[in-house]
Amino acid sequence: MFEVPLLIGGKTRAASNGATFERRHPVSGEVVSIVAAATLADADAAVDAAQAAFPAWAALGPGERRRRLLRAADALEARSGEFLAMAAETGAKANWYGFNVMLAANILREAASMTTQIQGGVIPSDVPGSFAMALRQPCGVVLGIAPWNAPVILATRAIAMPLACGNTVVLKASEASPAVHGLIGQVLQEAGLGDGVVNVISNAAEDAPALVERLIAHPAVRRVNFTGSTHVGRIVGQLAARHLKPAVLELGGKAPFLVLADADLDAAVDAAAFGAYFNQGQICMSTERLIVDEAVADVFVAKLGAKVRSLRAAHPADDSAPLGSLIDAGAGERIQALVDDAVGKGATRVAGGERAGSVMQPVLLDHVDSSMQLYREESFGPVAVVLRASGDEALLALANDSEFGLSAAIFSRDTQRALALAQRLESGICHINGPTVHDEAQMPFGGVKASGYGSFGSTSAIDAFTQLRWVTVQHGPRHYPI
Repeated sequence: MFEVPLLIGGKTRAASNGATFERRHPVSGEVVSIVAAATLADADAAVDAAQAAFPAWAALGPGERRRRLLRAADALEARSGEFLAMAAETGAKANWYGFNVMLAANILREAASMTTQIQGGVIPSDVPGSFAMALRQPCGVVLGIAPWNAPVILATRAIAMPLACGNTVVLKASEASPAVHGLIGQVLQEAGLGDGVVNVISNAAEDAPALVERLIAHPAVRRVNFTGSTHVGRIVGQLAARHLKPAVLELGGKAPFLVLADADLDAAVDAAAFGAYFNQGQICMSTERLIVDEAVADVFVAKLGAKVRSLRAAHPADDSAPLGSLIDAGAGERIQALVDDAVGKGATRVAGGERAGSVMQPVLLDHVDSSMQLYREESFGPVAVVLRASGDEALLALANDSEFGLSAAIFSRDTQRALALAQRLESGICHINGPTVHDEAQMPFGGVKASGYGSFGSTSAIDAFTQLRWVTVQHGPRHYPI
């Protein structure tokens, strides 16, 4: 069992009123973490600590920030075993947490490499004797709000580039993975970033709305980044807009996976199964819609059905099962209702769907149409649906018939044909002959439509987490009209 304190100003501490909450294993119900439940006063203290640390952190040279971030990356990797032990908070398999740690360390290393890429420019001026520059400077305190489903990756991503750009950070931990998010804060603190450079606060679920509003409203918070559901993202976006705080929002998805008539079906099946069911489909990029040309649909569905039936979900400690648990039994009930709605309206259940609490067997449904909730609603679970159409244009129309636009995939042996479709597909990310689930630290990561706005990763994040300023030097006489 893990005890999770707040991290404020370099010191671990209890909530100011002593309040705590419990995080329980989604399968066994055993208490995994006892967590400090921050108050509004604690939220203020975390921002104040970040604000106090900002001048010194912003003043560091890029080389020193790089050294500290690289040290943090190594420290994070060295604690991999501790992160894996915390997988019990979410019911995930250990291999998913292992991948999380590896990619999170790479995110820190990529951010470290970007400290010397924060560049401005010289702008030609029409004013005689005026030297004009565009400078990128740190903003101040950045608020990061991270979810539970890829807890090491997404919390580290919320922190890394803001730090590289010279900002300090307050991370609001997820109620479902507080020990993981707390450990990230500890690792960064122990790596020597400096007291108050990264602060981590956790909260009871019922306190989240007031706490988030208080954090965003704090005058010292200058930027916000949020990864999570579209529903909550709309609330965060509205609050940020009310206080004129720029935000990066990476929200929900319902990734389309197009299988053209000339696709390599075996390769498509392998990618679809991985994209749809890895981590029980609880990834923002998870494949939800298999949009298949009618000419190959029967063969593709038969092959994928056989693959899905070979997969099994069980208690995450069962090494013989490739899939683990959903985040909780409530998620299973919600997903089951979506599946039942589709089957009741005529969808064909090809495979799966048995459920015991939070453990749900992977589901494949065929002949899904727009009358069914699963046509539009994000399942965020181990469910993929097949939509059939004839011809590339019809497949593209189905793919774009969604409010979401995060990740997508197209399978075709003709890459030029697939690339032409990719340029018309309404998504922030598209992979040709690869799965929808794919992430690398150096890539721009973001969506369109209801999947959010702004991008994490590499130079795209520099725009989000710096302030562009116009500065001039007058080095000669200047004429004034009065």
